[in-house]
Amino acid sequence: MSFFTSKFAVTLVTSAFLTITPINAQLYNKTIQTTLGPVQGYKYFTANVSEEYFGVSSSNVAAFLGIPYAADTGYQNRWKPAQPREPWNETLQATSFGPACPTSSASGYVSEDCLSLNLWTNANSSSDKLPVLLWNQGSEEASDNSWWYGGGMAMKNVVMVTFNRRDDVLGYLATPELNAEGLATTGYNTSGNYGVLDQLEVLKWIQNNIANFGGDPDSVTIAGQSFLHHKFTMQSTSGIRYPYDTLLAGLATSYITMERALDFGVNYTASQNYITALLCNDPLIFNPVLDGYVLPMKYLDQLIAGPANDVPLITGITKDESGASTFLTLYNLTEYQEYNALRWCNLSNTYFELYPADGNVTLANMAWIAGQRDVSLVNAPPGQDQGAFRQSEIMYALNALYANTDKYPSTDEDYYIGKLMTGYWVNFIRTGNPNTDGAYTNGTLPHWYPNDGTSNYVMELGDVWGNHTVSPTANVDLITSYFGQQTPY
Repeated sequence: MSFFTSKFAVTLVTSAFLTITPINAQLYNKTIQTTLGPVQGYKYFTANVSEEYFGVSSSNVAAFLGIPYAADTGYQNRWKPAQPREPWNETLQATSFGPACPTSSASGYVSEDCLSLNLWTNANSSSDKLPVLLWNQGSEEASDNSWWYGGGMAMKNVVMVTFNRRDDVLGYLATPELNAEGLATTGYNTSGNYGVLDQLEVLKWIQNNIANFGGDPDSVTIAGQSFLHHKFTMQSTSGIRYPYDTLLAGLATSYITMERALDFGVNYTASQNYITALLCNDPLIFNPVLDGYVLPMKYLDQLIAGPANDVPLITGITKDESGASTFLTLYNLTEYQEYNALRWCNLSNTYFELYPADGNVTLANMAWIAGQRDVSLVNAPPGQDQGAFRQSEIMYALNALYANTDKYPSTDEDYYIGKLMTGYWVNFIRTGNPNTDGAYTNGTLPHWYPNDGTSNYVMELGDVWGNHTVSPTANVDLITSYFGQQTPY
């Protein structure tokens, strides 16, 4: 496996699917047949707003929004894998996003009949066989839905797909009663992970339908941001484990064991008269479950062991996302030491050796530098002072700066950085290598070296471009040890 590592928090993984029969016509004014019924999209851009900066025309981009891919998740379908939807005969006008799935953060139109997807395509016909990008938004997004701007990637001749999926209690509740249902339907004594299974249902939909929208089902890249990129990385592996395997308790964070999930589920439902009447309240205890069936192991262990499916991967982080940098609210050496002693526990001595602060002045300098180097890795979006903050890379990488102009008008430098970043991403989507296929046409992209077992590089993307060697082994070992010893919560 080749890992292309960058200092950005987007993960992309390639996979493969099948082909179906072509339809010839420009797609924004064509009714497209899907396995569930006919759909009609619309011309996405009302004006050719992008050609000045992007050098490509947006006039042919078609959008198909709010296409159902599975049945209503309410009533008898609650806490079950996505169920088949009844086909329709009348043409579905796919011109608006579907409702968000119920979560604590959902806003606007919310419904349990929420499993829908959206796609943007620049294909002239279904015979174009354009590569496909499946994007999974982060769980912490305010509305927790797929209202994303896919027109920019479509302009680069990539069919972009976004989708809604279940989360929180409706996506990850596990109880003994639900385990019994799972045993009866799948043969595995597990429950939870309905949100992950929703994502697999989208991949099935792509396999069966994307060719009619000009996409190539043999060239699908899956991508996500924040916690959701881990979910997609999980699906790139195989191997079923016993759900109560004690080894699962020692895997990395952001997942819970089957035993812990059942404890949460039983306690959560104890005050309810009927599980079918359970409402969505506190979502904090509901995460993907290491059940040995849907999720056989954790992200960190997959990276160490190597996934069963040998696919190229881009992963990274923004400079001001997180890590070993000091927090601006830690004003003195004592607070710095107390905080990190609690955070790193038995590894704290090693941490302080590698990341020392020998006095309040040094700590203040660390905080000042962290706040000032806003453009060292990515040109921070206008209108904010948090540097290259969480999610700030998405607009650049996915060619979506055009969608941000009202609130934070982008500069020429923003568009320049966006062109290069999008060039890498589109090359990777097309070929599995960010360096090849000519997606960037305004010169030569700086070569991005992979981590392939013999070399370890990280690519700096922003107002400075270039490869750097990965942190010293001791630093990497510290981080690996920290995540490796975390018990699921």
